Amino acid sequence: MDLIHHKVVGTGRLPIVFVHGFACAHADWDAQVAYFSPRHQTVAVDLRGHGASPGVPAVCSMERFGADVADVLRALDLPPAILVGHSMGCRVVVEAALQVPAQTAGVILVDGSQVAPTMAPVLREAFATADGYANLTGGFFKDMFTAKTDPAIASAVAARVAALPSSLGARLLTDLLRYDVTRLTASLAGLRVPVLALQSTFSDEYRARRPMQPAQTTPYLDMLRAHVPDLRCAVVPDTGHFPQIDEPALTNALIEDFIASRTRR
Repeated sequence: MDLIHHKVVGTGRLPIVFVHGFACAHADWDAQVAYFSPRHQTVAVDLRGHGASPGVPAVCSMERFGADVADVLRALDLPPAILVGHSMGCRVVVEAALQVPAQTAGVILVDGSQVAPTMAPVLREAFATADGYANLTGGFFKDMFTAKTDPAIASAVAARVAALPSSLGARLLTDLLRYDVTRLTASLAGLRVPVLALQSTFSDEYRARRPMQPAQTTPYLDMLRAHVPDLRCAVVPDTGHFPQIDEPALTNALIEDFIASRTRR
């Protein structure tokens, strides 16, 4: 069985598995791997069609990505692990947790969202023109950063988005819409492990993104509260869509606190 690319660093019980988002790669978690690997085995993956993992549009979906991560957990014979997903990766770790419940100790959703049905005509219109996909994704990612973001990092992420083949990117955005409308809430309701929603931004129904403030809630967080049996929520305030990069110390502390609460059970 060919596994997706994954990087294993560190040793220790309660492994932590990191899953990146759309047009991203395992290196987005470098600060977390450096922090946690002295005490935990860490695994950071590249999803199909991203980073060092090959993949074509026909074999890319949220469920297939989840199965790929589950295959890595099985192949490494990991004890129950904390699965951490960012953005699109939130759906992936939920699917992985459902496929390998015995190897899942908890799930962390980093700045997740739920794509609304109103995005369907927006995607259709964008994909109907030669430069529509590039303009759409460029606009999405421009809103993901704030003044505190290292400009070199923002430029590198923008270059990575531009390098993702449009056929693959359009397939994934379409599949995100399909998954969120038809499957997300049922999948969340099926989780039987503690879940932490670590949120830093709020996206409205047209995907305009804004930083969150402490104690703020959103329709997405309210949806999680309604469907996830064992949920905690935490906000990384005044930052962008990549809190693991822009605010690594606070992000690491919130992850560590969740892990500590899990081990006290």
